[in-house]
Amino acid sequence: MSEKILWIDDEIDLLKPHIVFLEKKGYHVTPVNNVNEALELIDSEKFALTLIDENMPGISGLEAIPMIKEKDSSLKIVMVTKSEEEHIMEEAIGSQIADYILKPVNPNQILLSLKKNLQQDNLVEQKTILQYQQEFRNLSMELSYLRTYQDWAEYYKKIVNWELKFDKVADNEFADLLQSQKEEANIQFAKFIENNYEDWLNGNDKPLMSHTLFRDKVKPEVDKDKVLLLMVDNLRYDQWKVIEPLFTKYYNKVSEDYYYSILPTATQYARNSFFAGMLPSEIEKRFPDKWFNDNEEGNKNEYERDFLEDQMKRIGLNSKSMKYLKVLNADFEKKIYEDFNQHKNNDLLVIVYNFIDILSHAKTDNHIVDQLIRDDKTFRSLTSNWFENSSLIKIIKLAAESGYKLVITTDHGTVYVKKPSRVVGDRETSTNIRYKTGKSLTYDDKDVWAVTNPEKIFLPKGNLSSKYIFAKNNIFLAYPKNYNHFVNYYKETYQHGGISLEECIIPISILEPK
Repeated sequence: MSEKILWIDDEIDLLKPHIVFLEKKGYHVTPVNNVNEALELIDSEKFALTLIDENMPGISGLEAIPMIKEKDSSLKIVMVTKSEEEHIMEEAIGSQIADYILKPVNPNQILLSLKKNLQQDNLVEQKTILQYQQEFRNLSMELSYLRTYQDWAEYYKKIVNWELKFDKVADNEFADLLQSQKEEANIQFAKFIENNYEDWLNGNDKPLMSHTLFRDKVKPEVDKDKVLLLMVDNLRYDQWKVIEPLFTKYYNKVSEDYYYSILPTATQYARNSFFAGMLPSEIEKRFPDKWFNDNEEGNKNEYERDFLEDQMKRIGLNSKSMKYLKVLNADFEKKIYEDFNQHKNNDLLVIVYNFIDILSHAKTDNHIVDQLIRDDKTFRSLTSNWFENSSLIKIIKLAAESGYKLVITTDHGTVYVKKPSRVVGDRETSTNIRYKTGKSLTYDDKDVWAVTNPEKIFLPKGNLSSKYIFAKNNIFLAYPKNYNHFVNYYKETYQHGGISLEECIIPISILEPK
């Protein structure tokens, strides 16, 4: 079925050759020479797009735009004008036109505008699928040659780039194929972590990690400028890419990097490690009254500010010029925005933002959120919508106006779990779905990385015989008791604590005010 085009121009008879050209290209063009007749047609017919001359006697093109939109708000409008005056362009764009074409026009100009506005989605979809078909084999072969943490990070970024492209494609067949490739990559990635993680913590050839990130990335910025450090809990690399444009309205990106979260990829370990600049067992030794193991009562992230102040003193930063704020709800977020002038003179302003972690847990506990978040695509979309309408973006705008450099990062990512794996433990065993620690654990070796000597990877032991197990890929750990209920409750939810590309390889970006 050809697209129906309405063309409004007081000299429409002179445009007959253009109309014939468009009809040969498959468009059905209805020509009219005045706005009133056009408005009557819009009442009775459905058009995909209207071309309208800006300068006509009677009702002008600019005057007609709101009239047309009132009749059919979804109708795309392309304005044809001979004027290059800036105020004409601004007024037209402000009236929500889809495009404008400068006279004298030629048929190919018009054809290009029609394709851009009516067929862009199909053209993008076709090109994306074709490119992925060409790239599929390369991604599969490349997986066999990944040797370093840099290789893995770059490969993961390629996967994410394709995921974001497929968000705009209706054909899920190829998106499903990409997910299969990511699952295979996660299987291999778990082996890579098993083979290298201990060496990273005890050697020199290691990536940026949770316990080194503040010293190596944030401190150099604080030494030069005043900095807003935004720690968004549970922010994956794909989620950062979809919310990035909200931040770059007010900031220019200086650098974008990645780092590796420590294990477990859980807030009480990874975020405490970030703020303390130490690994968990080192924190436990330095702060025995402020570190709580999994089986101990207490708020396990209560002392982040204390850990950060201690680290700042150790690395030569003035902790008195630091302000630490933790956002746990929208009311406090709004209060920070309203009171921003009270904070803007601090050399280092730290905001811990817990929204995404709350959202991922809500998918497990809230039926409505569970229906909204059906997969990674919808998780990204909901994340973007939240940030776009949050007070945080208003805070970011004020920070830019106040001259703050912006450092955005996270503590760990999260993974969409699908497959259960049985674990047996005693009553002291930790409850996390992606990792367990305890003294009596029975598990399936193929589904987890088991660490029988936690000291080697700088993890505290609840007792002398404690060990840790970390779920791989999209596995979640389930107890035999009430197994079916447990599986149904946690299957296809977002969890963290284990080993996956999504949980381990996470973003850090540095931006400066525009």
